[in-house]
Amino acid sequence: MNVLVINCGSSSLKYQLLNMTNETVLAKGLCERIGIDGKLVHESPKGKHVAEHAMPDHAAAMAIVIASLLDAEHGVIKSKDEINAIGHRVVHGGETFTASALITEEIEKAIEDVSELAPLHNPPNLTGIRACRQHMPNVPQVAVFDTAFHQTMPAKAYLYALPYELYDKYKIRKYGFHGTSHKYVSSQGAELLGKPIESLKIVTCHLGNGASVCAVDGGKSVDTSMGLTPLEGLAMGTRSGDLDPAVISFVMEKEGLTAAQVTDILNKKSGMLGLSGVSSDFRDLDTAAREGNKLAQDALDVFAYRVAGYVGRYAAAMNGIDAVIFTAGIGENDTAIREKICTYLTWLGVELNPELNGKRGQALDVSTPNARTRTLVIPTNEELVIARDTKMILK
Repeated sequence: MNVLVINCGSSSLKYQLLNMTNETVLAKGLCERIGIDGKLVHESPKGKHVAEHAMPDHAAAMAIVIASLLDAEHGVIKSKDEINAIGHRVVHGGETFTASALITEEIEKAIEDVSELAPLHNPPNLTGIRACRQHMPNVPQVAVFDTAFHQTMPAKAYLYALPYELYDKYKIRKYGFHGTSHKYVSSQGAELLGKPIESLKIVTCHLGNGASVCAVDGGKSVDTSMGLTPLEGLAMGTRSGDLDPAVISFVMEKEGLTAAQVTDILNKKSGMLGLSGVSSDFRDLDTAAREGNKLAQDALDVFAYRVAGYVGRYAAAMNGIDAVIFTAGIGENDTAIREKICTYLTWLGVELNPELNGKRGQALDVSTPNARTRTLVIPTNEELVIARDTKMILK
């Protein structure tokens, strides 16, 4: 079975074609600047192909993806019939979806109904579903939800201390995100440790430009740092993370801004970028900090401090911890940030092996032999999770 995995943003379309017999990636790529001009980056065993294409909408981008997969020079299939199923990343499933689902008219309507909870994400996800249907109407499609893994959280973890009627009317609660990543690395962590996941208490740290921490107890999410939206939790690349809610009205009054303008600041101009005034990219921050930029160093310190705080909080929530897992761009590659975070966690029995911590690109236990709590670095693979769920549902 070949599964095409699609991840649509407002002006982008990422894709991977996987052979699920052996779980190998046949081809992958990115269409970007959709609705502006259009650029394709396509990779396969035949090499990398970059081209400019007119992409007025996602349907046009999808046509280019299919053409690239079929192309005699850099394609990997001979017919669209070799695409047996399509798996879509859908960011928000609300309380409706506790697992991935075969897309029907009813499912599509339900995704649309919860779009007000993720207005920047779900509409593009729906656009991708409809674009695929336009070009491959007979190929089954599956929706895999970022929020689904976290639907095992108990009420004490997901309820906000607001008037209950607001939850009742509008479903205002913590949902959490990066679910496919947290699910994947926690299961891989159990394999690396050689123990059944049902016996383990794991804290997973998905650290990229967007970042979240998750408490995984016996293979189930019991708490996570992102909330109703991806703004809650850690300080991130451009997102503020946790802050006093009164900050919003205070800034509105002092600066004469609307709620939408303040929300834009919190999402796009805060976090590492806002604190440092340098960049949201941790590589730029590392360079600036080494050159003596105090604000860049402060930003890195804030990030590490908050990640460590959530790890400790979730160790308490699970009444124990067996392993901490680092994943995603920063978690997998920034050895200095991992070390900085782990200096706060020695009380939990975390001890890093500096030599192992310096390695990248593979799943590793980077702990010392005597560490009570294992520290793992595991490259995430959300596309594989989506493809596996798609295959499972269609079987």
